[in-house]
Amino acid sequence: MSEQEAVGLAEEFTRYRRTLLEEVEVPGPAAVRRTVRGRGRRRLATTATTALALVGGSALGYAAMNGPDHRPDPVEPTPSISVSPTPSGSATPTASPSATPGGPASAVPDGRISRAQLLGASVTLPAWPAGSDCPTSQTRLSGDDREGVNWLAALDHGDVDGDGAVETVALVQCVFGTGGPMQVVAFDRDEGGKVVTLGRVVATTIDKPQWLIALDVVGDGTVRVQVGDIAPGGGWPAEWSQRQWRGYRWKGDAFAQVSGSTSFGPNRHDVNLVVTATNLVLADAPDGSRVGTVTVRVRNRNGLAAHVALRLDLPAALRPDGAGWAACRNDPETTREPVACDLDGLGAGKEVLLTLGFRVAAGTTVGTGKADVDARPMDADFDVVEEVYDPDNTVEITYR
Repeated sequence: MSEQEAVGLAEEFTRYRRTLLEEVEVPGPAAVRRTVRGRGRRRLATTATTALALVGGSALGYAAMNGPDHRPDPVEPTPSISVSPTPSGSATPTASPSATPGGPASAVPDGRISRAQLLGASVTLPAWPAGSDCPTSQTRLSGDDREGVNWLAALDHGDVDGDGAVETVALVQCVFGTGGPMQVVAFDRDEGGKVVTLGRVVATTIDKPQWLIALDVVGDGTVRVQVGDIAPGGGWPAEWSQRQWRGYRWKGDAFAQVSGSTSFGPNRHDVNLVVTATNLVLADAPDGSRVGTVTVRVRNRNGLAAHVALRLDLPAALRPDGAGWAACRNDPETTREPVACDLDGLGAGKEVLLTLGFRVAAGTTVGTGKADVDARPMDADFDVVEEVYDPDNTVEITYR
């Protein structure tokens, strides 16, 4: 090694030693004593040789790194790492937004509306039948069945339109007297959270069904509605109605029936007989008796054939007379008050016209009065069947 190289190396070693010592914390006397006692009587030559090797190697490395082509880049501080604590319980997962094709992910509005929320919202209903006085546009539903309100009768929830979110399905009635038209309506929320109408599921009709009884939304989005052919509320019991479950599905712009029957079978109460009759005017006969006739017309205005039980509530002194009674299956002479005439089946839309004669025996006095002429339907066993609408089954006549 030349003298100049030795001088350069000495300068680099001095600079390195000065820098290193500035960073080294000098131990106190106690530490030094512990170190000396721990080392024992080690050989000075070994210590010197080891120290020289360590210092020399470090000095050479430092000198090499400080050359013109080996200056180190700045060292960025190592960031501290925060470790989140492990939760003690399982957290409820947050629903992921649904992805819209061709656009960013967006959350589907939640259409689950409670009964209280629906009663507190202004809603628009599909139109009621003509003549119904209940409002449809921006109206409030009612929690009770007061006259002239839209009554919220039942409620259920489910994904009826297949968008992955729940909607609300409600049974609503426009209350009129003891009844009124009914419809099942599906509601949803828009992106602003406002309650909006998705569409009508099913409604009652003048024909059938006349009654919507219950609803149920099943897992595949089908809205099941229990329907009845005859609506109670006019004084007849609910048991008279035939009931069916029918299923409806959303088809993109409207609901359509997808399961269940589409019609009802014959209902024994679904008969509407209408009776009219003339007054009885008696006249003197050659044998001293008095005779007269009553013309009775019975019409079947509904779609079910029925036998007819005709009853004339005349005084017992007025006895059946003449050929007009031949249409009766029974013998009218065996009945008193009322006089009975049972007729064979009267088809749907058909009518029967009877001219029934009466006679008062000679020497018997019959005054002037009023009497009921009544016609009732009977089933195949000739048992009387109660009608849904019966005020037109009876007519009052006079006799004199």
